[in-house]
Amino acid sequence: MASNIKSKPSSKESPAEPFKRAVAGCMRALARKPDLEISFAAERPGLMGGKARLPEPARKLTKAEAAIVRGNADSIALRIACHDPALHRRLQPAGQQGRAVFEAVEQARVEAIGARRMDGVALNLTAMLEERFHRGKFEDITDRADAPIEDALALMVRERLTGLAPPAAAKKLVDLWRPTIEARAGKNLDALEDLLEDQRHFGDAVHDLLDALEMGEDRSTDSDDESEDGEEEQRKQQSGEDGEAENSDDMQQTSVDDSQISAEDMPDAAAEAADAPSADMADDTDMGDAETPGEPQRPKQFGSNQPRGPDYRAFTPKFDETIAAEDLCEPEELERLRSYLDKQLSHLQGVVARLANRLQRRLMAQQSRSWDFDLEEGQLDPARLSRIITDPMHPLSFKAEKDTEFRDTVVTLLLDNSGSMRGRPITVAATCADILARTLERCGVKVEILGFTTRAWKGGQAREHWLTAGKPANPGRLNDLRHIIYKSADAPWRRARKNLGLMMREGLLKENIDGEALDWAHKRLLGRPEQRKILMMISDGAPVDDSTLSVNPGNYLERHLRWVIEEIENRSPVELIAIGIGHDVTRYYRRAVTIVDAEELGGAMTEKLAELFEETTATERPARRPRRRVA
Repeated sequence: MASNIKSKPSSKESPAEPFKRAVAGCMRALARKPDLEISFAAERPGLMGGKARLPEPARKLTKAEAAIVRGNADSIALRIACHDPALHRRLQPAGQQGRAVFEAVEQARVEAIGARRMDGVALNLTAMLEERFHRGKFEDITDRADAPIEDALALMVRERLTGLAPPAAAKKLVDLWRPTIEARAGKNLDALEDLLEDQRHFGDAVHDLLDALEMGEDRSTDSDDESEDGEEEQRKQQSGEDGEAENSDDMQQTSVDDSQISAEDMPDAAAEAADAPSADMADDTDMGDAETPGEPQRPKQFGSNQPRGPDYRAFTPKFDETIAAEDLCEPEELERLRSYLDKQLSHLQGVVARLANRLQRRLMAQQSRSWDFDLEEGQLDPARLSRIITDPMHPLSFKAEKDTEFRDTVVTLLLDNSGSMRGRPITVAATCADILARTLERCGVKVEILGFTTRAWKGGQAREHWLTAGKPANPGRLNDLRHIIYKSADAPWRRARKNLGLMMREGLLKENIDGEALDWAHKRLLGRPEQRKILMMISDGAPVDDSTLSVNPGNYLERHLRWVIEEIENRSPVELIAIGIGHDVTRYYRRAVTIVDAEELGGAMTEKLAELFEETTATERPARRPRRRVA
C-alpha cells in the first residue's frame, strides 16, 4: 500500500517557467543567436555585455502582461539581428539632442523591420510601447516642454514605416509635435520607408531629417575623420618593421570594437536615448557597459588621475533659485494638488503608515526611561523596601533615572524631482515623505523635505547667456537650478503637508543635477544645531542635463556627484544614505539600497532609517554589568 504513494518533488516549478522558456526560445531565434544568455529580473530590460535581461513575468500572467514581456524580448532581439553597432557609432551626431533623436529613430527602424515581417511581433511591440508611455504619464502632458521630441519623432517614423498609429498613451505627445515636424520634415519622413533595410543610407536620411528640423548643428564629421586617421595609422604600423607594434595595434583595435558594441547594445534607446552620454567622450575613452539602458556611461577605471570636484563649475549661477514650495504655487492650487495626491495613493497610505508606526515603536523604545539602582542617594526605591523589614541594618536603596541615549536628531529627505520620476515614482515618494515626516516628528526627530530639478528643459537662461557670449569651450553647468523647500526642519508637519502636493504639478519635473543638490542639502544640514544629522537621497537615475552634457565631457555631472558623495562620506559628520528607484545607486553611495518598484519605497525608507538608529544605539550603549547576586 505504501508503495503506491508517490512522494512529492522537493521543488515545484514556477507557473511562469514554461512561459519564460518559450519567450527565450523565440528571442534566440529572432536574434539569430542560439547561445544568447537571457535572464529575467525585476529590473529595467536591456542588453549588456551580450546578455539580455527581460522583466520578470507575474505568476498569474494576463494576456496584456505577456504581450509586454514578449514586446521587450522582440525589441532586444531585433536590435541584435538588424543593427550594426560600429556603423551606428560612425553615423551618429555629436550633439546631445541630435544623438537622442538618432538613437530613438534607429530603434524605431529595427522594430519596424520585425513588425512588417511578423504580425505577432507588431502586436507585442505595440503593447510594450503602450505600457511604457502609460507608465510615464504621457497622457497628461499639455506642453511641449514636457514632450521629448525624440520620442515623438520615433513614433512618427514608426507610423511611416509600419502604418501603425502611435499608442493611445502617446497620442498627445505626438500631436504636440506633429504639425511642426510635418511642416518642416514631412518629405524627409516619407523618404525613410525605401531605406528601411539599409542602415547606412537610413542614417544619412536621418541626418537630412535633423537638418530640416534645424538640429543640423549637432551633425558631426569627427567620427569619420577619426576613422580615416585610424586607418592611416594602421597602414603606417603595418608597413613598419616592428612586429610588436602590429600586435599592439591589433589589441587596441579590438578594444575599440568592444567598446563600440557595448555602447550600442542598448535596446531601449527609443525611450531612454536622452540620457545617453555626449559623443565628445565616446571617441576618446574606452567606455564600459552601462548598468541600465540609456544612463550615462562611465569609464571602466574611475581613476585618481581624473580632475576632481574643484574643476566643476556653473557657467553662471545668477539664474538659479532656492524657493519654498508655497511660493511656486497659489494656496488654492496647492490644496487641489494635495487632494489629488491623497486620492492617487489612498490604498498605499495604510501600508506606509503601518511601516512608519513600526519605526515609531522602535524609536520610542530607544527613548524609554531607564534607571540606576542601589545608589546611596536619589529617589527612594519602593521595590527594595522589603529589605529594611527583613534586615533593619541594611542601608536604604535609592535609584536615579539615566540620561537617554537617543541623541537630538534631524533627518533631511532629498527627493529627485526630474522628469524621469514622472508618474508613479514621484507620487509614491511624496506620500512616503509625508508619512515619514509625521512619524518622525512624533518621535521628536526633526525632518526637512527638499526637492531638486531645473527651471527649464535642455538649458534655460544660463544657456542663452552662453550663446550670447559666443559659446566659449567647456562652459560647465548650463542650466538654471531649482531647489525646492517643501518642509523646513523647524516647520511643523501640519503646516507643510499641503506643500508636497506641488510634486503633482504639471511641468514641474525637468532635469536633475544631483551633485549640486546633494551639496546644497548637506550644507543646510551642517548649519543645524542637532547632534545627529542624517541625509537620505531618493533618486531614480544618474545626473542628466542635456544642455550641460552636450558641451562638456560625458561624465561631467556624474564625476562631480561622486566627488560630493566622497566628501560627505569621508569628511562630514552627516550620515548619508541613498535609495535608488529602478536604478543601482550602490555604485555611488557606500550605504544604499536599490528597489525595483516605487511601491517598495515606504518599506525601504523606514528600514534604512531604523537600521541607522539601531546601529548607533548598539555602538553607543555600554555593555550592561552583570547583576551582583546577594547571598
